[in-house]
Amino acid sequence: MFKGFISDFKSFIMRGNVVDMAVGIVIGAAFSSIVTSLVSNVIMPPIGFLLGKVDFSNLYLLLQSGSTPGPYPSLEAARKVGAVTLNYGLFINAMVSFLIVAFVIFLLIRAINHLYQKPAAAATTKVCPFCALEIPLAAKRCPHCTSNLES
Repeated sequence: MFKGFISDFKSFIMRGNVVDMAVGIVIGAAFSSIVTSLVSNVIMPPIGFLLGKVDFSNLYLLLQSGSTPGPYPSLEAARKVGAVTLNYGLFINAMVSFLIVAFVIFLLIRAINHLYQKPAAAATTKVCPFCALEIPLAAKRCPHCTSNLES
């Protein structure tokens, strides 16, 4: 019984789609770190600057002060003293990251779909050898010139 289980597991793992999925997960994780860096280091700083020098990663709502009363200059300072915070700035960063990843995946899938050739539709007509008009494939006699097409 155990050998059958191992054999089934091995055949499952060696399927092409499982291996492809594993490669996709690894590449996706690496891509996610790149997008996170892009958002936090390239996209959000100019947006924050344009909105009045706001650092989105430091936007939070203080729910309860920590060991020393607030206000705190940064989210990190609030965390150090044990304050309870609602970190909506980090959520904004995560949403921007998600939108970028979703857009890139959309572009990738769209490009892949364009690479696949759509199969040509099966022919439903043929040309009559006598009158050169289109007729159905199954026709035994041309409906236009009444020629016998059995040959």
